[in-house]
Amino acid sequence: MSNEKQTRKEIIDTRLQQAGWNVMDRTQVIEEFSIAINTNELNEPDIPYGIQFSDYVLLGKDGKALAVVEAKKTAVDAAIGREQAKQYCYHIKNEQGALPFCFYTNGYDIYFWDIENYPPQKVLGFPSREDLERYAYIRKARKNLASELINTKIAGRDYQIAAIRSVMEAVEKRKKKFLLVMATGTGKTRTCIALVDALMRAGWAERTLFLVDRIALQDQALDAFKEHLPNEPRWPHQGETKIATDRRIYVSTYPTMLNIIRNEHNPLSPHFFDLIIVDESHRSIYNTYQEVLTYFNTITLGLTATPTDVIDHNTFQLFECEDGLPTYAYSYDEAVNHIPPYLSNFQVMKIKTKFQEEGINKRTISLADQKHLMLEGRDVEEINYEGTELEKTVINRGTNALIVREFMEECIKDANGVLPGKTIFFCMTKAHARRLEQIFDALYPEYKGELAKVLVSDDPRVYGKGGLLDQFTNQDMPRIAISVDMLDTGVDVREITNLVFAKPVYSYTKFWQMIGRGTRLLEQNKIKPWCTEKDDFLILDCWDNFEYFKLNPQGKSLQLQIPLPVRLFGLRLDKIEKALALGENALAEKEIGKLRKQIAALPANSVVILDARKELHQLEDEHFWNYLSADKIEFLRIVIKPLLRTVSNADYKAMRFEKDIVEVSLAHLAQEKQKFATLKESIVEEIGELPLSVNTVAQEEKLIHQSQTNHFWATISEEKLDELIEKLAPLMYFRDSTIIPLLGPAKFNLQDALHAKEYVEFGPQHESLSIARYRELVEQKVNELVAANPLVQKIKRGNSLTDIEAGQLVEMLHDEHPHITLDLLRRAYNHRKAQLLQFIRHILGIEVLESFPDTVSRSFDQFIAAHSYLNTRQLEFMNLLRSFLIEKGDVAKKDLISAPFTGIHPDGIRGVFSNKEIDEIISFIQQLAA
Repeated sequence: MSNEKQTRKEIIDTRLQQAGWNVMDRTQVIEEFSIAINTNELNEPDIPYGIQFSDYVLLGKDGKALAVVEAKKTAVDAAIGREQAKQYCYHIKNEQGALPFCFYTNGYDIYFWDIENYPPQKVLGFPSREDLERYAYIRKARKNLASELINTKIAGRDYQIAAIRSVMEAVEKRKKKFLLVMATGTGKTRTCIALVDALMRAGWAERTLFLVDRIALQDQALDAFKEHLPNEPRWPHQGETKIATDRRIYVSTYPTMLNIIRNEHNPLSPHFFDLIIVDESHRSIYNTYQEVLTYFNTITLGLTATPTDVIDHNTFQLFECEDGLPTYAYSYDEAVNHIPPYLSNFQVMKIKTKFQEEGINKRTISLADQKHLMLEGRDVEEINYEGTELEKTVINRGTNALIVREFMEECIKDANGVLPGKTIFFCMTKAHARRLEQIFDALYPEYKGELAKVLVSDDPRVYGKGGLLDQFTNQDMPRIAISVDMLDTGVDVREITNLVFAKPVYSYTKFWQMIGRGTRLLEQNKIKPWCTEKDDFLILDCWDNFEYFKLNPQGKSLQLQIPLPVRLFGLRLDKIEKALALGENALAEKEIGKLRKQIAALPANSVVILDARKELHQLEDEHFWNYLSADKIEFLRIVIKPLLRTVSNADYKAMRFEKDIVEVSLAHLAQEKQKFATLKESIVEEIGELPLSVNTVAQEEKLIHQSQTNHFWATISEEKLDELIEKLAPLMYFRDSTIIPLLGPAKFNLQDALHAKEYVEFGPQHESLSIARYRELVEQKVNELVAANPLVQKIKRGNSLTDIEAGQLVEMLHDEHPHITLDLLRRAYNHRKAQLLQFIRHILGIEVLESFPDTVSRSFDQFIAAHSYLNTRQLEFMNLLRSFLIEKGDVAKKDLISAPFTGIHPDGIRGVFSNKEIDEIISFIQQLAA
């Protein structure tokens, strides 16, 4: 075992050098730094009088101590040095006036302690001198966040301000992880940008990383930061691939950042960022990509649109929130039901074809199509497919064509009533998307191939200015984006008025994200020429998705797959254990060699591997492998095997074949005859699918034929199995090229028929139909009178009526329909004080008649935006007051110290606001209720 001196020289010196510290330069690092102490304070008589020695002190450019590093030998827990290091820090503070940062380590584990601010935290490496000086500056210069105003030009809605304030209050309480749950379309990115702006202005953050999971979302986020924080330097600029270290805002995909931190020349220390924002944080972070969050020691904010009740335990745990209790949540229902709504509601039309419902068989195929099939030499009796097999094992052009025609008939169209508004088709596969594109081109040739375009992630023409996504977002054509996965989440196109679910969806999270593509409302001053106003949007559901989620609200829980490298390692370990039990020591030795090769191939710069370096260090000792005891095998299985999940750049097709061979060899060794026979058949089938038409494969034609014979397997040996791995595993790369032609889906062009077409109800409550129809009736009658009634024509010209004329008009309208009364109009238009002529002017578009709830809600939004310093409890009170006033129509002073307001504080408004603020609020609501 290493002593402290060896630990320092062999491990800690190296890790300090990796962080940019020159251990030999005493202007940067002082070893055995002497510290004058008062032993009376310590009450530790064994310590030499007046002096202690810190293992390392890291110096700033001004020569003052920035940090203390206390080293312990590798065999002991690093926490043994915790109190010692803390005492050194305080003694140095007494000498120089500033409290140094605290580190204690046993070489493998490093703990960072910002004493008086945060508890100790395990980190993956030491900070650079620049990192520590930035930390020291932030600690000294940061301002009180409670008094920091929020830029409401970036995020000014009440819930956005509340979300930002919730995080800022938690940051000030020294929390480091947060989770925001905000419905798609409610401005998560803007909210985060306003938060970044506030934290930067208050001195809490200098560098921010915004993580996304796709390039399209990276471009979108970069544009948003450029729009709202134009003066903050961003990475990457267009065309930049190499990471820069001189920016303030970084936007990256998970894979890009993972590659950067795994690179041996990684320029980013674990302390490089002050804030990380994780977009769509329910995905992509429980597997390899969680390494990114583990690597950086920083404040972390998770964002998700997944409804709170279906977010899994892991997400809440990752962001240190109680299950079901994120830092802040704002749901789709809240956004739709806000007055006026923040998000668009939707209608759902269910479309189902005959073949989808009843399958494709002799009973459902028309007689005309049966004749055509017979002329083509097909046996109709043999055609028998379930409806669920469409686009999987059977393709029918007629079904796709029927869906396209029904869409063109039922979709929400533009102002001309001819072309559909912006639409996304969600397809099963890329081939399915291409087939739909061909059908649009064939059925509507007059649009010269511009009406519908396929947008898939592997098409380079999708991205960038002028690319297909840019065209879909900013130009008249294409109107229809046909996509597979790429547009399911994150892409923000406000103009979308139709969504077509041309595939079944089983994930509730993904289902709501797909719906979220249509929820954004148009901004009134930014409506593009080819768009009309958007009251709601239409979803055409071709696969009973809404019915599925009514019956299965949580959706289908996906089975987690154990990564292939982990499975191969586990099987090899089982084989070694079995060989040792049978006394087959040579076989065990051979497999141990292969096991060690797997371990040697682990990515050295992976965070997971760096964190396990102490455990892996034990494997470097040859004595470990000389005799694999049961304890050692258990150690390999429990501790080392899971590390294989970090392997990401292997030939997985070759590895899968190797895994199958190891599995069949283990069955042979254990004399499990039935299992051996089953596995053998599967391997023979794999080998039989290798295309001998490929020259590289043809070179092994002899072995390929031999390995498919019964004699080969009847006389199987380890040498033969090793030969299969060595020679055929690398060829598995070519195997897939033969699978698609041989096992591809059957293709037909059969006429399909509509089985069902109906509107279904799903999601938030819809507006009362009786009120909506009443308003339609009134508006119809008033517009009819414009052509013939001189009094209505007079109003239309902008002239006023005399009292007598107004009375005559009231009578005329009452004669037209007995239910057109002032009382009913006030109820229907939710306006308690308007007169009849005001309603008529409103219907004719001369005067905007804002409803009482609209007036209240708009005024409250303006009040909250003007008072962006309000804390979360005060914001909660104001939103409750808004709802109370809308419901009751008035608020008395005594109401404010009664239920429901006493639910926020026992003293009601008096416990939440100052006297001056209360006077301002009472004056504000009296003006509204007047």
